[in-house]
Amino acid sequence: LKNRTFPLNIRKNFFTVRVVKHWNRLPREIVESLSLETVKTGLDTGLSNL
Repeated sequence: LKNRTFPLNIRKNFFTVRVVKHWNRLPREIVESLSLETVKTGLDTGLSNL
């Protein structure tokens, strides 16, 4: 058996960590909006700038 090392930075590759990083960059108006259409429009605008 080979002894493989476990990468310590594996947490960075989890989907939830990556999503939260981008979610936190969105403006407060988008995150707290009540309408789904407003969120979609804001996400399109916000994510196009990444």
